Amino acid sequence: MRKVRTTLTIDDEVLRAVKVRAARTGKGDSEVIEEALRRELGLDLLERLWQGDELPEDQAIAQAVEAQHETRPSR
Repeated sequence: MRKVRTTLTIDDEVLRAVKVRAARTGKGDSEVIEEALRRELGLDLLERLWQGDELPEDQAIAQAVEAQHETRPSR
């Protein structure tokens, strides 16, 4: 997957939390931020669905429904 460099302006408290998570997990700041964005945007669920060929049908359906709920705007 192609990576691009960007500049973000975020709250100091959020950056501190990113750095703590990175230190605790042995990951870089960028990786922690990207993982959080993927979760929030529902991209991690979609990737699991696309890779989930071996899942039983009931689990695949449950993941699909979960992905729909994760990506729909809140009312």
